[in-house]
Amino acid sequence: MELPKYHETFIPILEILNSVESLKSRELASKVRDVYYSDLPRNLINQKTTSGANILMDRILWGKSYLKMAKFVSYPKRGMVQITEKGKKRLETGSLPLHDLQNDQDFINHRESVKSKKENEIELDSVNVENASPQDLIDSGFSSIETEVKTNLLERLKEIDPYYFEKVILILLKRMGYGDFVETSKSGDGGIDGIINEDKLGLEKIYTQAKRYNENKVREKDIRNFIGAMSGDTSKGVFITTSTFDDSAIKKAREAHHSIILIDGAKLVDLMHQYNVGIQVKTVYEIKELDNDFFEED
Repeated sequence: MELPKYHETFIPILEILNSVESLKSRELASKVRDVYYSDLPRNLINQKTTSGANILMDRILWGKSYLKMAKFVSYPKRGMVQITEKGKKRLETGSLPLHDLQNDQDFINHRESVKSKKENEIELDSVNVENASPQDLIDSGFSSIETEVKTNLLERLKEIDPYYFEKVILILLKRMGYGDFVETSKSGDGGIDGIINEDKLGLEKIYTQAKRYNENKVREKDIRNFIGAMSGDTSKGVFITTSTFDDSAIKKAREAHHSIILIDGAKLVDLMHQYNVGIQVKTVYEIKELDNDFFEED
């Protein structure tokens, strides 16, 4: 007997969710474990990773994450999981192989929503397990987790209150080392959402504009209005969006007399990931190697 792979938990997860309105993630994982895998030997059920996480629970939670990517389940509110109509229809077939999920259009769209990988990063699906070194497998797994976190982070940013999104941007810029920030009033701000002190004394100011868009691109008009709203005490601005900028907007920012930095959704989550804004460290692994110098004789 062996522990189920994460994709083997798809149907059990959907079955449990189909019987309730919604469940907390940890409660869902516990129910799946107790209902479907209680006959496994205790040493398997209690098996842990080197970092101390329960392997079975971790795989169930990964199964839930993949189902969310393909919209078989949804997160109706923080910490809760709910089966969707799409999930109910799939459950009627009684099976959901990994291959089917990976070829689902919603899953494909999800995986493509964050395209911020470096050229030398290794995709998890492209690694040949038989020929890969242990380091290759670590790198590919790390890359896959990072991409998933960034994708979920971008989705969450698109869902939050627009005013709170503006505050998130100011928190990020402060975490990046800029000075104190001032939030502008929520009405009549003329397109300025915040003012950042570039230095600790506030001698240089940076104006910010944050647009929380789902699909709409930022247009040239938006950049023009932002530039027009900037007062004479600064020539620097940062325009941030959860979507992207169209070509005319990029051209307008590039040709402006002001220094305008554009940050799209992919770059935004890269920065939030780098400076730990909206995320937290889950596990730290320590990898050791032989110290050859220790065995060198003088």
